[in-house]
Amino acid sequence: MSAAETVAQEVLRGYTTLRLGGPARRFVVATTDDELVAAVRELDSAGEPLLLLGGGSNLVIADEGFDGTVVRIATAGWDGERVAAGQNWDDYVAATVADGIGGLECLSGIPGSAGATPIQNVGAYGCEISEVLHSIDFYDRRTGEVRTIPAAELGFAYRTSVLKGTDAGIVLGVRFALRSGGLSAPIRYAELARTLGVDIGTRVPVADARDAVLALRRGKGMVLDAADHDTWSAGSFFTNPIVPDPDVSAVLARIAEVVGADVPVPQYPAQGGVKLSAAWLIERAGFGKGHQGPGGRVSLSTKHTLALTNRGTASTGDLLTLAREVRDGVRTRFGVTLHPEPLLINCSL
Repeated sequence: MSAAETVAQEVLRGYTTLRLGGPARRFVVATTDDELVAAVRELDSAGEPLLLLGGGSNLVIADEGFDGTVVRIATAGWDGERVAAGQNWDDYVAATVADGIGGLECLSGIPGSAGATPIQNVGAYGCEISEVLHSIDFYDRRTGEVRTIPAAELGFAYRTSVLKGTDAGIVLGVRFALRSGGLSAPIRYAELARTLGVDIGTRVPVADARDAVLALRRGKGMVLDAADHDTWSAGSFFTNPIVPDPDVSAVLARIAEVVGADVPVPQYPAQGGVKLSAAWLIERAGFGKGHQGPGGRVSLSTKHTLALTNRGTASTGDLLTLAREVRDGVRTRFGVTLHPEPLLINCSL
């Protein structure tokens, strides 16, 4: 592992967008694919617990930290449509837009690294990674081989893939099938269409779409800003719940009983059921923007109820207490269980 920088007892809060997390027993920085693969092979052969760290935007790490080795994926750059796993995601999106290439513009402003995007099938404003992904380069820890996996084999679904929740391997690089010509993908998200002043299905200049998405995200505290504690978050903390088809009528009836039959319930078609809005449920369960957790050290964002935020002096324990309060409140009121979107490291709800 000599080719990679190694540090002992590195505190992880400085590597997550929540700015939370205790120390790692060992911390390794890999700047090339070869360094990354070599580091992981060495750790696997030694039976060392391993945590891979990219942009840190989708992690909740315990106050106790991680009793093992953290490998930070610091690879960067792109060549054609292949982008390194450690590349800052929004910098790459900005570059594609500047070159008049369409397909990623609606995913502007999302924090983190490129290699994480296929793992949870990142999506926003009517676009998901699964729609534009061509393939990934993958180090398989089970066989010790590096191989290319086409998008069709990744089992994409809402905010997930076959890669999520497994330690089978590591994404080394990602390839996208993008479009030249300067126009966006068809605009499918109503709020974005209204902002752009166009009809659903219209294609617009990619730069216009990116600017509109960034403006919407900033208004919700979803573009990182060190001076704005509303952005000290992991983005949307809960996924939008999908109610299975057999349960839809009963769940909607219970919601109507609570909020009133004349109140429209935001709902969207989903595979095998109906997707509800987590933010809507949270607000109707009595948790408004800015709702505070322990000591005011954590709160829901003042701009968006789906983001749980560190107000500057929080602990991970504070954050989890607030998350449990919100989850349990929604379940008690509506019978719907919310599930966290970030990965929980050495901690749980």
